[in-house]
Amino acid sequence: MIEVTRLSRRHGDVVAVDDLTFDVKPGAVTGFLGPNGAGKTTTMRLILGLDAPHAGSARILGARLADLPEPMRAVGALLDAAAVHPRRSARDHLRCLAVSNRLGRRRIDEVLDLVGLTAVAHRHAGGFSLGMKQRLGLAAALLGDPGVLILDEPVNGLDPEGIVWIRTLLRDLAAEGRTVLVSSHLMAETAVTADRLIVVARGRLIADTTVEALARPDGVLVRTPEARRFARALVAHGASGVEPDGDELVVRGLAPRRVGELAAAEGVVLYELTPRRASLEEAFMELTR
Repeated sequence: MIEVTRLSRRHGDVVAVDDLTFDVKPGAVTGFLGPNGAGKTTTMRLILGLDAPHAGSARILGARLADLPEPMRAVGALLDAAAVHPRRSARDHLRCLAVSNRLGRRRIDEVLDLVGLTAVAHRHAGGFSLGMKQRLGLAAALLGDPGVLILDEPVNGLDPEGIVWIRTLLRDLAAEGRTVLVSSHLMAETAVTADRLIVVARGRLIADTTVEALARPDGVLVRTPEARRFARALVAHGASGVEPDGDELVVRGLAPRRVGELAAAEGVVLYELTPRRASLEEAFMELTR
């Protein structure tokens, strides 16, 4: 459980986080979204105690991270995949972290295998690609088998196979009852990974909702060889925004059932009749505009 209460932080004259309040609950993947400069990374740093707030508080499992005796056993974090000594091997990087939190060597082997780095564990991290560094950062975050995960743009640099892998991993971890907070600028990926969304802009909370609720219904998609004739009939019965595009229409203002009834009444052949939802990207752009 992560609890953020009236959190604020300034950088000079710039308000990076402005009276921000939200909770991140266990058992779900929570996406943390916002335009560039919205305050996402600063908020994560405040939660982790890397920056001090000017007002408010952030608690993990009811306490400040600095007050937890073995923090890596409670919280795993990935904010910067490049935050590793370039001349240190992947295994040695994890070994240093393990020793500082009294974690056994067996766990190092487990997380290296989990993130797919066993074969290159002896190589210097400075020679890793961005995708490999992301995997090493995830291994470090998972090293203490924590109940809370805070990840900033973890899919950056991953290939399509890696993106699918981390999507599955995050959902599996949440299903185990862990708390998972993930920031991302990839709307399509967030739509299929996250259960809940925290959306911020200019440091302020503008939405605390679900993916389904944010990507609301957005009309009915119709395909018919008589698109122009059917469009006129739909408008006559109260539809709006009906502009034929080839054999396609997006009908707003009428329920799918009513569109089907009108097609039958007009003798119009339908190839497709599908309720349409706004994409998460469309909903996000409208919300943050």
